[in-house]
Amino acid sequence: MINAIQENTIEEYISYLHNERGISYNTEISYERDLKKAADYFAEHEVCDFCEVTENNLNSYLIYLERSHKSAATVSRNIASLRSLFQYLLRSKQITADPSDNLKPPKVEKKAPEILTVDEADRLLAMPDRRTDKGIRDRTMLRLLYTTGMRVSELVHLEMGDVNLELGYITCTEHGKKRRIPMDQGTRIVVEEYLDSARAHLLRGKECPYIFCNCSGAPMSRQGFWKLLKGYAAEAGIHKDITPHTMRHSFAAHQLQKGMDIKTVQQMLGHADISTTQMYARMIG
Repeated sequence: MINAIQENTIEEYISYLHNERGISYNTEISYERDLKKAADYFAEHEVCDFCEVTENNLNSYLIYLERSHKSAATVSRNIASLRSLFQYLLRSKQITADPSDNLKPPKVEKKAPEILTVDEADRLLAMPDRRTDKGIRDRTMLRLLYTTGMRVSELVHLEMGDVNLELGYITCTEHGKKRRIPMDQGTRIVVEEYLDSARAHLLRGKECPYIFCNCSGAPMSRQGFWKLLKGYAAEAGIHKDITPHTMRHSFAAHQLQKGMDIKTVQQMLGHADISTTQMYARMIG
């Protein structure tokens, strides 16, 4: 069972990541979860302080993960979490040597992301009932995600000031960096329709800092959007394991198929390295 010393170290480290490194909330949660599981294992083996962990302890833990039938991707992520922690402890002079130096992650086969066909994307976007406020909202969210390539976290955190209907672009912010993504004419019309009528009805007199709210007037969550996306995919007869990121992948592949310059797609997606975007070019041959 994790003890106070281990827990304090993890809290201190996560605080450092948040305040100094500015990593995403999801990464913070992932690191914290991995480190608490490792701390539990070490404590069960009478190592109650991360500063006392040895290379042998780490190797034993990785063997334990593999024998627990954890995937190569999960084991690799745990190694990354532990390495990052020990590098922090070394830099802050809490340890004099890094026990994770020689850890070797298993090879992870990268699968090409699943994408929708153009026909599937069209069917999906046609599913919401435009006669209802909820349907107008859902059509707007689906269309924005598919025609701009934005992340679902960016979609649900869009504010009124992020949308410029006159000039036809939206502004997304990640880690303090802003990027402008153009909207096509059809998307502008859909967004304007939602903002002019459906949003006020869904808010029910409440205030919401974000453009998209649920049927109770509270901010739309990523989980809420994921649920409605799954529902529309089923209604459209799409049997793929569709996620919000599937829409982002589909946007990139389809734009390249239409002849959009790869540099433009990179900028719209917000990829720091063009090699990440080139994956989609390889997918379409």
